[in-house]
Amino acid sequence: MMKIKKITFGGISFDIKNFYNKYGILCVMVLMFVIASFISPVFLTSTNLINVLTQISVVTIVAAGMTMLIISGTTDLSAGSVVALAGCLCVGTCKNLIASGMGTVPAAFIGILVAVVIAAMCNVSSAVIITKFEAPPFIVTLAMMQIARGLVYIYTNGQQIYDIGNVAIIGQGRIGFIPYSVLIMLAVLIISWIILNKLRFGRYLYAVGGNIEAAIASGIRTSPVIIKSFLIHGVFVGIAGILYMTRLNSGQPAEAVGLEFDAIIAAIVGGTSFSGGIGTITGTICGCVIIGILNNILNLMFVQSYYQQVIKGLIIVTAVILDIKTKVKKN
Repeated sequence: MMKIKKITFGGISFDIKNFYNKYGILCVMVLMFVIASFISPVFLTSTNLINVLTQISVVTIVAAGMTMLIISGTTDLSAGSVVALAGCLCVGTCKNLIASGMGTVPAAFIGILVAVVIAAMCNVSSAVIITKFEAPPFIVTLAMMQIARGLVYIYTNGQQIYDIGNVAIIGQGRIGFIPYSVLIMLAVLIISWIILNKLRFGRYLYAVGGNIEAAIASGIRTSPVIIKSFLIHGVFVGIAGILYMTRLNSGQPAEAVGLEFDAIIAAIVGGTSFSGGIGTITGTICGCVIIGILNNILNLMFVQSYYQQVIKGLIIVTAVILDIKTKVKKN
């Protein structure tokens, strides 16, 4: 069957394939906006759009770090559990320090520091095992997922942490009509874009994920690159955990289950290849927005969460199949 790859009209040629490769995900995002606006008149209201951005802020922050990992040829299945651990540690530390007489600001600073450091340590631990023993990232991070979830239950004794005081403003506060969480998300995305597009480390990530043997032959020390990518991802996961629990105004050890899969979905929908070496932050942003719109519309239509899980699973399978087909064609 003949496939149309280029259209010529009036002496001007239009390369469909090139346009799709560059702007396909953006077109899908715009199409989702149009469809959503027809399905629900509430969708395009400023209140709902801000709500969508707020809802995707946590997963987008995690997805930014996840994109770097997938580009480098690895992944992280422990993100959701580490988000829960970091978030509960943050609000628990803040609550205890405030109860001991410390002011809210210094208590919040220490709580944030504890959360970010612990999240980073979890990720670096996984990275060291992966690089030192050449262990599969899937297995190592799956084990870390269990460890982190167990630790958060041990820390909280299986109970929710309430009465966290004014610390909740981190996840619930606003500057004007823009939530802090959205501003923090934008800052993380800008940092991620700079890392991948302007720094040598970003080029190393693409090189390691694209062909690790060639990267080693060119003199790149692959182990430090992978460890640093996990460290950055860990910091982002810690930030996400803080926003997650402070937005809930409590520490809930059973929360953030499956968050890592939402982040992976957003990255691969945005064009990041499971094979490594391919991906952009802008694509991941589009992926997060698409998933956010989809979730929002399903919620506005009162679709049960069980069906949403099925849809997300189908998206992952479809994205993997398309990624494999694309790789086969290139080879």
